[in-house]
Amino acid sequence: MSSHRQRLLGIAALLLATSGWGSLFLVSKGVLHHVEPVWFTLIRYTVSALLFALLIVPRGAAPWRKLRLHAGPLALRGAAGFGVFSVMLLVGLAHSVPSHGAVIIATTPMTTQLVRWALDGVRPSRTALLTTALALLGVAVVSGLLFGGGATGASTLSGDAIAFVGTLGWVWYTRGMTRFPELDVIEYTALTVLAAWPVLLAAAVGATLLGWSAAPTLHGLRLSWQALLFVGVMPSAVSVLAFNYGVRALGAVTGTAFLNFVPVSALLMSAALGRLPTLNEAVGMAMVIAALLIHTASSRKASAPAAVRITDTPQNYRSCGAAPS
Repeated sequence: MSSHRQRLLGIAALLLATSGWGSLFLVSKGVLHHVEPVWFTLIRYTVSALLFALLIVPRGAAPWRKLRLHAGPLALRGAAGFGVFSVMLLVGLAHSVPSHGAVIIATTPMTTQLVRWALDGVRPSRTALLTTALALLGVAVVSGLLFGGGATGASTLSGDAIAFVGTLGWVWYTRGMTRFPELDVIEYTALTVLAAWPVLLAAAVGATLLGWSAAPTLHGLRLSWQALLFVGVMPSAVSVLAFNYGVRALGAVTGTAFLNFVPVSALLMSAALGRLPTLNEAVGMAMVIAALLIHTASSRKASAPAAVRITDTPQNYRSCGAAPS
Protein backbone atom coordinates (compact mmCIF):
# COMPACT_ATOMS: atom_id res chain seq x y z
CA MET A 1 0.00 0.00 0.00
CA SER A 2 1.39 3.42 -0.96
CA SER A 3 2.15 5.89 1.81
CA HIS A 4 -0.32 8.39 0.29
CA ARG A 5 -3.15 5.85 0.30
CA GLN A 6 -2.23 4.73 3.81
CA ARG A 7 -2.37 8.35 4.99
CA LEU A 8 -5.79 8.88 3.40
CA LEU A 9 -7.11 5.70 5.01
CA GLY A 10 -5.64 6.80 8.34
CA ILE A 11 -7.40 10.18 8.12
CA ALA A 12 -10.68 8.49 7.15
CA ALA A 13 -10.34 6.07 10.08
CA LEU A 14 -9.72 8.89 12.58
CA LEU A 15 -12.68 10.89 11.29
CA LEU A 16 -14.84 7.76 11.59
CA ALA A 17 -13.63 7.20 15.15
CA THR A 18 -14.20 10.75 16.36
CA SER A 19 -17.58 10.98 14.64
CA GLY A 20 -18.62 7.77 16.38
CA TRP A 21 -17.54 9.15 19.75
CA GLY A 22 -19.38 12.39 19.03
CA SER A 23 -22.57 10.45 18.29
CA LEU A 24 -22.24 8.57 21.58
CA PHE A 25 -23.46 11.56 23.58
CA LEU A 26 -26.43 12.32 21.34
CA VAL A 27 -27.65 8.72 21.21
CA SER A 28 -27.02 7.95 24.88
CA LYS A 29 -29.01 10.92 26.22
CA GLY A 30 -32.31 9.40 25.13
CA VAL A 31 -31.42 5.88 26.29
CA LEU A 32 -30.86 7.11 29.86
CA HIS A 33 -34.63 7.64 30.18
CA HIS A 34 -35.06 3.85 29.93
CA VAL A 35 -31.75 2.28 31.03
CA GLU A 36 -29.71 3.54 33.99
CA PRO A 37 -25.94 4.15 33.58
CA VAL A 38 -24.59 1.00 35.24
CA TRP A 39 -26.83 -1.27 33.15
CA PHE A 40 -26.26 0.81 30.04
CA THR A 41 -22.51 0.28 30.52
CA LEU A 42 -22.94 -3.48 30.97
CA ILE A 43 -25.08 -3.80 27.84
CA ARG A 44 -22.81 -1.70 25.58
CA TYR A 45 -19.71 -3.61 26.59
CA THR A 46 -21.48 -6.96 26.31
CA VAL A 47 -21.99 -6.13 22.64
CA SER A 48 -18.42 -4.92 22.15
CA ALA A 49 -17.00 -7.91 24.08
CA LEU A 50 -18.70 -10.28 21.63
CA LEU A 51 -17.24 -8.34 18.71
CA PHE A 52 -13.74 -8.29 20.19
CA ALA A 53 -13.93 -12.01 20.98
CA LEU A 54 -14.69 -12.68 17.31
CA LEU A 55 -11.80 -10.43 16.34
CA ILE A 56 -9.16 -12.36 18.31
CA VAL A 57 -10.48 -15.86 17.54
CA PRO A 58 -8.41 -16.06 14.31
CA ARG A 59 -5.26 -15.47 16.38
CA GLY A 60 -5.58 -18.89 17.96
CA ALA A 61 -4.89 -19.76 21.59
CA ALA A 62 -2.18 -17.17 22.26
CA PRO A 63 -4.49 -14.25 23.27
CA TRP A 64 -6.50 -16.50 25.58
CA ARG A 65 -3.32 -17.65 27.32
CA LYS A 66 -2.38 -14.01 27.84
CA LEU A 67 -5.86 -13.33 29.21
CA ARG A 68 -5.51 -16.14 31.78
CA LEU A 69 -2.01 -14.97 32.70
CA HIS A 70 -2.99 -11.32 33.30
CA ALA A 71 -6.70 -11.66 34.09
CA GLY A 72 -6.63 -9.68 37.36
CA PRO A 73 -4.63 -6.62 36.22
CA LEU A 74 -6.45 -6.50 32.88
CA ALA A 75 -9.81 -6.64 34.67
CA LEU A 76 -8.83 -3.71 36.91
CA ARG A 77 -7.69 -1.59 33.97
CA GLY A 78 -10.80 -2.48 31.99
CA ALA A 79 -13.08 -1.76 34.93
CA ALA A 80 -11.55 1.70 35.21
CA GLY A 81 -11.61 2.48 31.50
CA PHE A 82 -14.92 0.89 30.56
CA GLY A 83 -16.73 0.84 33.91
CA VAL A 84 -15.83 3.90 35.99
CA PHE A 85 -15.34 6.10 32.95
CA SER A 86 -18.54 5.02 31.19
CA VAL A 87 -20.79 5.11 34.26
CA MET A 88 -19.58 8.54 35.41
CA LEU A 89 -19.80 9.87 31.86
CA LEU A 90 -23.40 8.68 31.58
CA VAL A 91 -24.32 9.97 35.05
CA GLY A 92 -22.84 13.33 34.10
CA LEU A 93 -24.67 13.28 30.77
CA ALA A 94 -27.98 12.72 32.59
CA HIS A 95 -27.43 16.11 34.28
CA SER A 96 -25.96 17.91 31.29
CA VAL A 97 -26.22 18.00 27.49
CA PRO A 98 -24.41 15.93 24.83
CA SER A 99 -22.17 18.68 23.48
CA HIS A 100 -20.72 19.32 26.94
CA GLY A 101 -19.66 15.70 27.33
CA ALA A 102 -17.88 15.81 23.98
CA VAL A 103 -15.96 18.94 25.03
CA ILE A 104 -14.89 17.31 28.29
CA ILE A 105 -13.70 14.15 26.55
CA ALA A 106 -11.61 16.26 24.19
CA THR A 107 -9.59 17.59 27.14
CA THR A 108 -8.33 14.08 28.02
CA PRO A 109 -4.90 14.43 26.33
CA MET A 110 -4.09 17.43 28.50
CA THR A 111 -5.44 15.74 31.63
CA THR A 112 -3.12 12.83 30.83
CA GLN A 113 -0.12 15.15 30.97
CA LEU A 114 -1.19 16.47 34.38
CA VAL A 115 -1.53 12.89 35.66
CA ARG A 116 1.94 12.06 34.35
CA TRP A 117 3.26 15.10 36.21
CA ALA A 118 1.59 13.99 39.45
CA LEU A 119 2.50 10.29 39.24
CA ASP A 120 5.69 10.16 37.20
CA GLY A 121 7.24 13.56 37.86
CA VAL A 122 7.19 14.45 34.14
CA ARG A 123 6.56 18.19 34.23
CA PRO A 124 4.56 19.51 31.25
CA SER A 125 5.92 22.41 29.26
CA ARG A 126 4.75 25.94 29.99
CA THR A 127 2.67 25.84 26.80
CA ALA A 128 1.00 22.62 27.92
CA LEU A 129 0.10 24.13 31.29
CA LEU A 130 -1.29 27.29 29.70
CA THR A 131 -3.36 25.37 27.14
CA THR A 132 -4.67 23.09 29.89
CA ALA A 133 -5.77 26.13 31.88
CA LEU A 134 -7.43 27.58 28.76
CA ALA A 135 -9.25 24.29 28.08
CA LEU A 136 -10.51 23.99 31.66
CA LEU A 137 -11.66 27.62 31.52
CA GLY A 138 -13.51 26.76 28.31
CA VAL A 139 -15.22 23.83 30.05
CA ALA A 140 -16.28 26.20 32.85
CA VAL A 141 -17.76 28.58 30.27
CA VAL A 142 -19.59 25.75 28.49
CA SER A 143 -21.02 24.54 31.80
CA GLY A 144 -22.45 27.97 32.64
CA LEU A 145 -20.25 28.31 35.73
CA LEU A 146 -18.84 31.70 34.76
CA PHE A 147 -21.64 33.39 32.83
CA GLY A 148 -24.86 31.84 34.06
CA GLY A 149 -27.12 29.13 32.72
CA GLY A 150 -26.46 27.08 29.65
CA ALA A 151 -28.85 25.49 27.21
CA THR A 152 -31.18 24.17 29.90
CA GLY A 153 -31.44 27.52 31.68
CA ALA A 154 -29.30 26.38 34.60
CA SER A 155 -25.70 25.51 35.26
CA THR A 156 -24.67 21.99 34.20
CA LEU A 157 -21.59 22.17 36.42
CA SER A 158 -22.43 19.14 38.58
CA GLY A 159 -22.98 16.84 35.61
CA ASP A 160 -19.96 18.16 33.75
CA ALA A 161 -17.77 17.78 36.86
CA ILE A 162 -18.84 14.14 37.27
CA ALA A 163 -18.01 13.46 33.61
CA PHE A 164 -14.63 15.18 33.97
CA VAL A 165 -13.67 13.10 37.02
CA GLY A 166 -14.74 10.02 35.08
CA THR A 167 -12.12 10.77 32.41
CA LEU A 168 -9.45 9.95 35.00
CA GLY A 169 -10.58 6.33 34.74
CA TRP A 170 -9.85 6.41 31.02
CA VAL A 171 -6.46 8.04 31.62
CA TRP A 172 -5.52 5.24 34.05
CA TYR A 173 -6.72 2.67 31.53
CA THR A 174 -4.62 4.07 28.68
CA ARG A 175 -1.56 4.30 30.93
CA GLY A 176 -1.92 0.58 31.54
CA MET A 177 -0.90 -0.29 27.97
CA THR A 178 2.77 0.21 28.86
CA ARG A 179 2.43 -2.37 31.65
CA PHE A 180 1.71 -5.13 29.12
CA PRO A 181 4.40 -4.87 26.41
CA GLU A 182 3.58 -8.35 25.13
CA LEU A 183 0.08 -7.20 24.09
CA ASP A 184 -0.46 -5.27 20.88
CA VAL A 185 -3.13 -2.57 20.63
CA ILE A 186 -5.91 -4.93 19.51
CA GLU A 187 -5.08 -7.51 22.19
CA TYR A 188 -4.95 -4.91 24.96
CA THR A 189 -8.30 -3.45 23.91
CA ALA A 190 -10.02 -6.80 23.44
CA LEU A 191 -8.62 -8.54 26.52
CA THR A 192 -9.38 -5.64 28.88
CA VAL A 193 -12.99 -5.60 27.67
CA LEU A 194 -13.31 -9.37 28.13
CA ALA A 195 -11.56 -9.40 31.52
CA ALA A 196 -13.65 -6.50 32.83
CA TRP A 197 -17.02 -7.89 31.70
CA PRO A 198 -17.59 -10.04 34.85
CA VAL A 199 -16.73 -6.98 36.96
CA LEU A 200 -19.28 -4.88 35.07
CA LEU A 201 -21.89 -7.61 35.52
CA ALA A 202 -21.21 -7.88 39.25
CA ALA A 203 -21.39 -4.08 39.59
CA ALA A 204 -24.75 -3.89 37.80
CA VAL A 205 -26.28 -6.74 39.80
CA GLY A 206 -24.82 -5.47 43.07
CA ALA A 207 -26.06 -1.91 42.48
CA THR A 208 -29.55 -3.26 41.80
CA LEU A 209 -29.61 -5.48 44.89
CA LEU A 210 -28.46 -2.55 47.05
CA GLY A 211 -31.14 -0.29 45.58
CA TRP A 212 -28.67 2.06 43.94
CA SER A 213 -29.84 1.32 40.41
CA ALA A 214 -32.93 -0.16 38.80
CA ALA A 215 -32.64 -3.01 36.32
CA PRO A 216 -34.01 -2.11 32.88
CA THR A 217 -37.54 -3.24 32.11
CA LEU A 218 -38.49 -5.18 28.98
CA HIS A 219 -40.48 -2.16 27.85
CA GLY A 220 -37.46 0.11 28.29
CA LEU A 221 -35.23 -2.32 26.38
CA ARG A 222 -37.74 -2.54 23.53
CA LEU A 223 -37.76 1.24 23.26
CA SER A 224 -33.97 1.59 23.30
CA TRP A 225 -32.50 -1.64 21.86
CA GLN A 226 -31.53 -0.01 18.57
CA ALA A 227 -29.65 2.78 20.33
CA LEU A 228 -27.99 0.29 22.69
CA LEU A 229 -26.89 -1.85 19.76
CA PHE A 230 -25.51 1.21 17.95
CA VAL A 231 -23.54 2.34 21.00
CA GLY A 232 -22.19 -1.17 21.57
CA VAL A 233 -21.05 -1.53 17.96
CA MET A 234 -20.02 1.96 16.83
CA PRO A 235 -18.53 4.05 19.68
CA SER A 236 -17.56 1.05 21.85
CA ALA A 237 -15.91 -1.15 19.20
CA VAL A 238 -15.63 0.28 15.68
CA SER A 239 -14.46 3.73 16.83
CA VAL A 240 -11.80 2.20 19.09
CA LEU A 241 -10.43 0.02 16.30
CA ALA A 242 -10.60 2.85 13.76
CA PHE A 243 -8.73 5.17 16.12
CA ASN A 244 -6.04 2.53 16.74
CA TYR A 245 -5.64 2.05 12.98
CA GLY A 246 -5.36 5.80 12.43
CA VAL A 247 -2.72 6.12 15.15
CA ARG A 248 -0.79 3.21 13.60
CA ALA A 249 -0.94 4.87 10.16
CA LEU A 250 -0.29 8.51 11.10
CA GLY A 251 1.33 8.45 14.52
CA ALA A 252 0.16 9.23 18.04
CA VAL A 253 0.48 13.02 17.83
CA THR A 254 -1.68 13.26 14.72
CA GLY A 255 -4.15 10.75 16.14
CA THR A 256 -4.50 12.78 19.31
CA ALA A 257 -5.08 15.92 17.26
CA PHE A 258 -8.20 14.36 15.78
CA LEU A 259 -9.79 14.31 19.26
CA ASN A 260 -10.40 17.99 18.50
CA PHE A 261 -13.11 16.82 16.14
CA VAL A 262 -15.15 15.02 18.85
CA PRO A 263 -16.87 18.19 20.18
CA VAL A 264 -17.12 19.57 16.64
CA SER A 265 -18.90 16.43 15.39
CA ALA A 266 -21.24 16.40 18.40
CA LEU A 267 -22.02 20.08 17.86
CA LEU A 268 -22.70 19.59 14.14
CA MET A 269 -24.93 16.56 14.78
CA SER A 270 -26.80 18.44 17.50
CA ALA A 271 -27.31 21.43 15.20
CA ALA A 272 -28.55 19.10 12.43
CA LEU A 273 -31.14 17.81 14.89
CA GLY A 274 -32.35 21.35 15.55
CA ARG A 275 -30.49 22.32 18.73
CA LEU A 276 -28.22 25.30 18.10
CA PRO A 277 -25.50 26.10 20.66
CA THR A 278 -25.89 28.98 23.08
CA LEU A 279 -23.34 31.81 23.13
CA ASN A 280 -21.75 30.29 26.27
CA GLU A 281 -21.35 26.93 24.56
CA ALA A 282 -19.98 28.37 21.31
CA VAL A 283 -17.40 30.51 23.13
CA GLY A 284 -16.41 27.72 25.53
CA MET A 285 -16.08 25.13 22.76
CA ALA A 286 -13.95 27.54 20.73
CA MET A 287 -11.66 27.98 23.76
CA VAL A 288 -11.29 24.21 24.25
CA ILE A 289 -10.65 23.52 20.56
CA ALA A 290 -8.13 26.38 20.34
CA ALA A 291 -6.33 25.03 23.41
CA LEU A 292 -6.22 21.53 21.92
CA LEU A 293 -4.88 22.78 18.57
CA ILE A 294 -2.14 24.82 20.27
CA HIS A 295 -1.32 21.90 22.57
CA THR A 296 -1.06 19.47 19.65
CA ALA A 297 1.06 21.85 17.56
CA SER A 298 3.38 22.35 20.51
CA SER A 299 3.66 18.58 21.07
CA ARG A 300 4.44 18.02 17.39
CA LYS A 301 7.12 20.73 17.44
CA ALA A 302 8.68 19.28 20.59
CA SER A 303 8.76 15.77 19.17
CA ALA A 304 10.35 16.81 15.86
CA PRO A 305 13.94 17.29 17.17
CA ALA A 306 13.82 13.88 18.85
CA ALA A 307 12.64 12.28 15.63
CA VAL A 308 15.46 13.95 13.72
CA ARG A 309 18.04 12.69 16.24
CA ILE A 310 16.72 9.15 15.97
CA THR A 311 16.65 9.27 12.17
CA ASP A 312 20.21 10.63 12.00
CA THR A 313 21.61 7.87 14.20
CA PRO A 314 23.30 5.28 11.92
CA GLN A 315 22.28 2.23 13.95
CA ASN A 316 18.63 3.28 13.64
CA TYR A 317 18.54 3.47 9.85
CA ARG A 318 16.98 0.03 9.61
CA SER A 319 14.08 0.99 11.91
CA CYS A 320 13.13 4.11 9.95
CA GLY A 321 10.77 2.17 7.75
CA ALA A 322 8.70 0.91 10.67
CA ALA A 323 5.09 1.97 11.02
CA PRO A 324 4.47 4.92 13.33
CA SER A 325 3.58 4.03 16.86
